[in-house]
Amino acid sequence: MIKQYDGGAYLVKGKEIVADGPEAAAKVTSLTGRNVTKEEAAKETMAYGILKDHNTSGNMDKLKIKFDKLTSHDITFVGIIQTARASGLERFPIPYVLTNCHNSLCAVGGTINEDDHMFGLSCAKRYGGIYVPPHQAVIHQFAREMLAEGGKMILGSDSHTRYGALGTMAMGEGGPELVKQLLSKTYDINMPGVVAIYLKGEPVLGVGPQDVALAIIGEVFDKGYVNNKVMEFVGPGVDALSVDFRIGVDVMTTETTCLSSIWKTDSKVAEFYDIHGRSGAYKELNPGEVAYYDGVVEVDLSAIKPMIAMPFHPSNTYTIEEVNANLKDILADVEKKALVSLDGAVDYSLQDKIRDGKLYVEQGIIAGCAGGGFENICAAAEIVKGKNIGADEFTFSVYPASMPVYMELVKNGAAAAIMQAGGVMKTAFCGPCFGAGDTPANNAFSIRHSTRNFPNREGSKLQSGQIASVALMDARSIAATAANKGFLTPATDMDVDFKCPKYFFDSTIYENRVFDSKGVADENVKIKFGPNIKDWPQMSPLTDNLLLKVVSEIHDPVTTTDELIPSGETSSYRSNPLGLAEFTLSRKDPEYVGKAKAVQKAEKARCAGGDAIAELPELKEVIEKLEGICKIDKDNTGIGSTIFAVKPGDGSAREQAASCQKVLGGWANIANEYATKRYRSNLINWGMLPFIIDKGDLPFKKDEYIFVPGIRKAVEEKATEIKAFVVRDKAYEFTLKLGEMTEDERTIILKGCLINYYKG
Repeated sequence: MIKQYDGGAYLVKGKEIVADGPEAAAKVTSLTGRNVTKEEAAKETMAYGILKDHNTSGNMDKLKIKFDKLTSHDITFVGIIQTARASGLERFPIPYVLTNCHNSLCAVGGTINEDDHMFGLSCAKRYGGIYVPPHQAVIHQFAREMLAEGGKMILGSDSHTRYGALGTMAMGEGGPELVKQLLSKTYDINMPGVVAIYLKGEPVLGVGPQDVALAIIGEVFDKGYVNNKVMEFVGPGVDALSVDFRIGVDVMTTETTCLSSIWKTDSKVAEFYDIHGRSGAYKELNPGEVAYYDGVVEVDLSAIKPMIAMPFHPSNTYTIEEVNANLKDILADVEKKALVSLDGAVDYSLQDKIRDGKLYVEQGIIAGCAGGGFENICAAAEIVKGKNIGADEFTFSVYPASMPVYMELVKNGAAAAIMQAGGVMKTAFCGPCFGAGDTPANNAFSIRHSTRNFPNREGSKLQSGQIASVALMDARSIAATAANKGFLTPATDMDVDFKCPKYFFDSTIYENRVFDSKGVADENVKIKFGPNIKDWPQMSPLTDNLLLKVVSEIHDPVTTTDELIPSGETSSYRSNPLGLAEFTLSRKDPEYVGKAKAVQKAEKARCAGGDAIAELPELKEVIEKLEGICKIDKDNTGIGSTIFAVKPGDGSAREQAASCQKVLGGWANIANEYATKRYRSNLINWGMLPFIIDKGDLPFKKDEYIFVPGIRKAVEEKATEIKAFVVRDKAYEFTLKLGEMTEDERTIILKGCLINYYKG
């Protein structure tokens, strides 16, 4: 079904793979009639060409990228614009779209969500942007319909910013990276590796894009095969897929931890742009005659079966057939894995889901940027047509990804078929993807065509003794399960004639509701500030030395951004940095906030010229034990907190996972590795040191102090290894690593955060 190559490979004429090795060059020559070096062939990928066109450094090893367009939603755009305003923003230099698809229910916190929306509309007018009102479209569907262009690049403040199927290289990053673009700065990275995703064959009826995506994620995630690389979709199998199908696979590539994606384009993509009234946006993209890739994932589409990603990660994949055949064993394995994620906070069992030897689920949802596409919902409607979901616990909800898609589903009868079967049609909203809507009952099991199934991401609260589970599936198999009244069923078991009606896009919906400044800023417009919208607190520059208390220690194999700062109702407070910070690690380590604040009191006293020890008496003994190492005084040593996590930062791009630690006095993270480039960038942009420590027994533990002498000098002198001391009965030396940083990143760290960096 899926094969990963051990090393690099050549792709010849878009069809034949030649694995790298002693005979590879000769074989390539025999196929093409010319000699091609590996270095030349590496420049023939689509990714290389697009990155080259957007690089301003003149050095393809050290990229400085300027994007063509930006996009954000209502969880992130307030913080981004506030940061940019504090850094000197005068107008949006490139098209910037502000969508409202995350806090659009306005169900929590009184006026604060709609206040954020009004802030966004006023900023679109003031700075020359585009504003998409609530319920009109989820962020990525609007970008597909109205922003994507062949050969262009889009940066979004959401991790699922992926428009590669349309020929657009898109990346999801934390808000500070968008701030840099708003201030006409660059996105700085080393040239990423490029991995070919070679598709062949054709999916069987009933297999959808989520099935293909989950099969790939299940193979590559644990191995880190595409981590921080560009996934380039090539091969004859691409031609067999509709554009909607390609989009459905593409959006899920985030869950592999890749950097971005790009697909070859063809007449089907040209037709997509034609349908959306943007024919000029199409560009044919193909790799060169001979392209060299750093790796290859070969996917036989015809061998893919309906898939399910069991709790609590998109990579925890099985075929639905496997689950039904080995139900007790697989559920027991899921429960065992959950012990790590849930850390014994609640009792967790799935055994009660077995009814008459079958798996019963309580909820099915098709939603968001992954599931809410036209073809997915039409296929689901065909499956449930003439059937019903029953009057028991099982519920079925469908969220079209945009109002134009919704209207077409109404016109062609798909919406009626779903509603007649007992399903509920809802407006464009991302809530089911991050826990702001459709939270299941306690102990309930939900199957969703959405993007993630991390612990508590569906909205349950461990701290309140609640637990629910989400498994990821394709819309077709969710509909088959709905037609079977909640019993897990693969769509391939259904005898359905998938008609796939033609899609007609009506642009008047957006013309009538979306505010588009056409890039014209109006400085006379006053920005509307609700009472929850707060400025960022002052942040200190890096001191000569650091004294850090380890206030949390996490040993899970991977720590998600959802665990660092929970999603769901907390998203409503993201316009208030200090208010949101109260939720930091609340579902993973409820003691964190109190411990961090206690340390921060000492630092605030130090900065004010007062007595830090009076605020935190335990410092006296710690400092005495460090006397022989370094002279410590209130001017040269910052006092703060740090956390250790094995591999933090998987999942969302939200910068709040870092900024909340910073506003609570965090100076650093310590990890064996960082799950994503974007989380590490978020740490740096908020002035936090991304320390690395070798795997093995930790030289420190929770509640101990770490002293890092000469840290400012080490950053200035580009040191990669830094001497540190853990304080016990005396100070014990160990080594921290800092890793490669750009000159700008080092300066940001020294200044204390990105805002300080731009203030000068």
